[in-house]
Parts: sequence; C-alpha cells; structure tokens
Amino acid sequence: MRILAVRGANLTSLDGTFSIDFDREPLRRAGLFAITGPTGAGKSTILDALCLALFDRMPRLPEGRGEMLGLEGDPNSIRTTDVRTVLRRGAGFGWAEVDFVGIDGEAYRARWEVRRARQKAQGALQQQSMSLSSLDGERRFGDGKKSVQEEIERRLGLSFEQFRRAVLLAQGDFATFLKAPARDRSELLELLTGTEIYSRLSFAAHERAKAETQRLDTLLAEGGGIGVLSDDDRAALQTEAEEAAKAVRCGEQALALALAALAWHERDGQLAAAESRAVEAAGAAERAWVEAEERREAAARLRGLQPLRPLLADADRANGDAAGAAAAVDRSAATWEQARLAVEEATTRHGEARRRVG
Repeated sequence: MRILAVRGANLTSLDGTFSIDFDREPLRRAGLFAITGPTGAGKSTILDALCLALFDRMPRLPEGRGEMLGLEGDPNSIRTTDVRTVLRRGAGFGWAEVDFVGIDGEAYRARWEVRRARQKAQGALQQQSMSLSSLDGERRFGDGKKSVQEEIERRLGLSFEQFRRAVLLAQGDFATFLKAPARDRSELLELLTGTEIYSRLSFAAHERAKAETQRLDTLLAEGGGIGVLSDDDRAALQTEAEEAAKAVRCGEQALALALAALAWHERDGQLAAAESRAVEAAGAAERAWVEAEERREAAARLRGLQPLRPLLADADRANGDAAGAAAAVDRSAATWEQARLAVEEATTRHGEARRRVG
C-alpha cells in the first residue's frame, strides 16, 4: 500500500481546499520529510483527512459516546465523538480525498464528504458519505458507506486499528505500539512488509516437525515392544513357517483338484440338460412326422398327376376354343335369321310395289 495524494476542503482549521501530492516533486524524491507548523496550523488535520477518506474515522477523537454539542433537539447537535465535528465552522460543506496504490498494485481514489442542507452555513448537518473509484474514475466500487469501507479495507490490506498503529501513530501512541504484545506487533509488521509468508512457512515447518516427531516416537514404541528371539526359537519358528508353507501348498493342490471336480460336475450337468432337450426335440419331430402322413400322401398324389398338367391345360384351352366357336355359330345363326327375315320383308315389299305399279 502507498499513499499518492491527500486532499481536502473546509476541515477544522484549514479553510478552503488543500492538496498534497506525494507522487510529484518536490515530495516524490524527498524521502523522509516532516509536517511542521505552529499549533492550530492544520498539521493533524491533514492526517485526519487521510483517515476520514479511508476509514470514516479519526484517531484523535475520544472513545465512547462523548458529549453532546449544541442544544437538545437542535438538528445541528452532534456528539464530540462524531467525525462530522471536523467540518470547519461556518462552512456549508467539506470533504477529504486520498489517492493510493492498493496491495493489488492498482491505483484508487477514496473520498469522504459531509455537507449542510443546501450547502448553507446554517443548514442542517447531513450524514457523511464515502466513495471509492479507480484513479481514472472509470470504475466505482461499493454501494453505500459500509460497502465502500469494506472495499477500501480489502484493497489497503489494513484495518483502521492496524493503520493507526503502524502507518499513522498519533501523538503518544508510538510507545503503545512498542509495548503491544509481540504477536500483535509481529502480525502488523509482517502485513506491512509483506513477509507474512515466512510465518506461514515457519508454522508449516513446525507442524511438519511435530508430526514427524510423533511418527518417530510411535515407530520407536512399536520397535521397543518387539523382543529379540534366540537361535533355537528362531529355528523353531523357521521350521513352523516351512511346515505352514507346505500345508498351504497342499491345501492349494487340494483346492485345485476340488475346483477341477466341481467344473467336471458342472459340465456333466450341462451336457445332461442338453441331452434332455435333444430327446424332447426328437420326440416332437417324430410326432410332427406322424401327423403329416395325410399331407404327405396328398402331396404324393399331386406329384403323380403332374404329367397330366399339360393335357389338362390343352383340354382347358380346347374347351375355351369350343365355347368360343359355339358362341360364334350362335352369332352367325342369329345373323342369318336376321338376314332371312330381311329378305322376306324385302320380297314382300317388292311384290306390293309391283302390284301398285301394274
């Protein structure tokens, strides 16, 4: 985290706007520098602006509820612990702004504002607001003061208490930091210097050493419980192991024979079942052969009549031709009869015509 600039307007003793840019000359390469001036000149106000823009808090405000400033019921009455007391008397608005580089390497601008109604010096004091944006103003982060504070703290990598103890020590607080518990100082310094990884490595190494020590103790305990055998006991155990191995081999051979016998019986059962199915199929075929006897005889008769099929076909054609000829004779007879009647009729008409002429 690195502060680039601090700006503000109408805060306590500083009338109007002010700006301190740490990223430009002459402060950019100044290294160590001091903020000096007479009492009331606004030295602490610059640091107040820094804390207001980042945390909406000021280190020099008293703890607790504080005392009420103003008359009861007055909309401008606020407590001594309220950060809005930083607004300069007679000002209608005030603000603080900080440009900084976060722990992610990106540059941001945090802004804190407070105003009176219609920005009039006598207007009712309004609630303060906060905003966080990228330094170029193209992106905004957070929605509401609480959300903005969370976004700022995430990018700073420091809470207000850590920031106040390590970055911005108020007057008299340096001794408090030095007297803080070693664990708190260690965590804060690691966070500021980016060396917290070494603590994690140290913790992991300690846990690994602890686990390995426990494992070693367990192995030593197990090894201590194993007695040393004499030569006779070891020879007896060796003999027992050989006999057990021999028994295992015999058992394996017996198991192999038993498995072979079991396979033979299973195959025998399969063949017996196949034979039974074949016998049933043969009986069914025999019954079907007997039942088909009449059909076979009829088929034999049909096969015997096969040589007559051409003669039958010729007879069928002859019958057809004879039927056609008979039909033709009938048609011819009918035609002859019609012709005879026509001749008779014509003869009759001819005779009548001759009689009328004669």
